[in-house]
Amino acid sequence: MWRSSLSFSSTRRLLSSSSSSPSPPSSLTHHSSFYGVATRPLQSLSGSSSSPAAAAPPSHPNPSVSANSAVGFIGRGADGVRAFASSSSPAAVTAAAAATAFDVSSLASLRAREAVDVARHYGRCYWELSKARLSLLVVATSGTGFVLGSGSAVDIPGLCWTCGGTMMVAAAANSLNQVFEINNDAKMKRTKQRPLPSGRISVPHAVAWASSAGVVGTALLAYKTNALAAGFAASNLILYAFVYTPLKQIHPVNTWVGAIVGAIPPLLGWVAASGEISLNSMILPAALYFWQIPHFMALAHLCRNDYAAGGFKMLSLGDALGQRTSLVALRNCLYLVPLGYLAYDWGLATRWFCLESTVLTLAITATAFSFYRDRTMQKARRMFHASLLYLPVFMSGLLFHRLLDNDQDLSESHSLKYNELSSSLETPLEENGSSKRKKSLRTQARPPVAYASYAPFPFLPAPYTAPH
Repeated sequence: MWRSSLSFSSTRRLLSSSSSSPSPPSSLTHHSSFYGVATRPLQSLSGSSSSPAAAAPPSHPNPSVSANSAVGFIGRGADGVRAFASSSSPAAVTAAAAATAFDVSSLASLRAREAVDVARHYGRCYWELSKARLSLLVVATSGTGFVLGSGSAVDIPGLCWTCGGTMMVAAAANSLNQVFEINNDAKMKRTKQRPLPSGRISVPHAVAWASSAGVVGTALLAYKTNALAAGFAASNLILYAFVYTPLKQIHPVNTWVGAIVGAIPPLLGWVAASGEISLNSMILPAALYFWQIPHFMALAHLCRNDYAAGGFKMLSLGDALGQRTSLVALRNCLYLVPLGYLAYDWGLATRWFCLESTVLTLAITATAFSFYRDRTMQKARRMFHASLLYLPVFMSGLLFHRLLDNDQDLSESHSLKYNELSSSLETPLEENGSSKRKKSLRTQARPPVAYASYAPFPFLPAPYTAPH
């Protein structure tokens, strides 16, 4: 604000130079301020023109100061509009205009900074409401299902639309979960700093965000993929927000309901790519269902006191020693063992995946068995970390070893050749039986009269039928 200080000093010099002249009329006296700096009543320059001192203002060694000294002040007239009460020097007008432009640009930059801060604040709140890391895991499972259901040609735009719609629906479900559990989250150390318990965002705002994200995500899946995928997304949102969330405060069965919720996204991705549900599309959903049980059992055992403070009914709350919790985790780890063989047997992956999946499942089962034998926090934490490692490795192996359409056709042709070879080695009696069956199949194509004559009286000749 150096211009303000110079203008003010110039005003003081004009006052001192015109002190010997008679006072002007009161109508020419103004009370003004320059950018918030109050000044004393100043005399009109026209009234002081007769004074020799006013006619010859003191010189200043700095020419810029001299130019600025020509500016009297910016005052307000009777109409309330700021105006120059000095000589209409071009340098004075330019300096004042530059000062005004500088003030406007400062105000604009301040408002832009405030807008950026507001956007950053709400962006952070939306990120935490959506549980972005969990939502990204859901998107990863949905994208894996899409690739597995695509065969040899993957529709990249379709994959992007599917992942985007899944992300929005998952964000909406997680946001509604926090809206319903705001009082419970406020009692838990792990969740009391979330946006709603900490008061960083209001409940209506969070509901509006969740509703918008859910509707847009479902509509995106319906428009860009198919109605079946959108139906899976909408049903999963309802199941998570309106069934699983209140059930957490009622009964420990909520863990198994939550496992169903986690198993639906890969099926959603498969359906978005292929438009149908097949037997081999259930491999990845089954893996996610059985994987979630040991994962959440370990988490429930580690955060048992926190869940009790929040009012959530987990299996670990009634199991102080952790025996039932560890047994359930071990049992569901064993359920994961045959999935690699089923993926190979049903034509979804190669035999190498069968081997890798078995080794991986035995590794997580070993941590579950260790937790079952020694039910300590350290063993539970080790099983939890093993579960975090299991899922990305399993999905990566399934994608790497998946069978394309050409490979599936080749395996089918090999199976057909094997069947032909085995049929050629059958006994002559079986060959005669098969020839009779083929003959009976050929006779079924004849007219009904000829077929009826052979059935009850095989020794009689067939009646004559006119050729077609």
